[in-house]
Amino acid sequence: MFRLAAVIVTALALAACTNPNDLEEEPAYLGNFHLGHNVVVAPNLTKGPASREASKGEWLAVMKTAIDERFSRYEGEKLYHLGISLEGYVLAIPGVPIVASPKSALILNVTAWDDATQTKLNEKPELITVVETVSGRTVLGSGLTQSKQKQMHNLTRNAAKQIETWLIKQNNEFGWFEKDGRPAKEKLDILGNRIEDEADDATVEPDAEASGTATEPSSDAAAAAAAAAVVLEEPDVVPPAADEDG
Repeated sequence: MFRLAAVIVTALALAACTNPNDLEEEPAYLGNFHLGHNVVVAPNLTKGPASREASKGEWLAVMKTAIDERFSRYEGEKLYHLGISLEGYVLAIPGVPIVASPKSALILNVTAWDDATQTKLNEKPELITVVETVSGRTVLGSGLTQSKQKQMHNLTRNAAKQIETWLIKQNNEFGWFEKDGRPAKEKLDILGNRIEDEADDATVEPDAEASGTATEPSSDAAAAAAAAAVVLEEPDVVPPAADEDG
């Protein structure tokens, strides 16, 4: 319980805003990624201080839904699995505004798997710490304005968004989901340079009736949430092998 409280306090002090309301937009570049198994477990789930009660079954269902919702948008040709272990949570209860306005939080560990090689892409689980998105309805604590189900929905959507951000960063830096294994940022840089060159060539002709302006694609990767100081242990989440024709 002490470790859980320490992680949550750290997260509340350092957490950046997460905006998960981009599901209707074009998904960020994630190479050849296609979601295979979506495995969520919670063997050590701990309820934090001053929290509403939620069962493991409730958490597993809402987390799996959030992962499917975000990652089913990717249509790559190679299967990758996500193993998620839910470790702890706080679902804010009603408090005294300003003086005591608790915030909701969720802690989880994530492991990504390559289906073709049946190996982990990250040997050490990635610790994700999520807090509720601050809005006009939650600035005084979501316990005052939201049901337990709404709090869980918001937290798991934020968690899925942070997992996506982490995977994008790993692909940009290490080429996790690239066919040739090259870091995606190298290819995106080349693509950006080509766009710039084509734009320059288009302005050479003085008789052109109209000139267009080309811009480099902006980075889709948001800043990852600050790592918490206390790392929780994660059971080895091993997804089952996917069907060959999956």
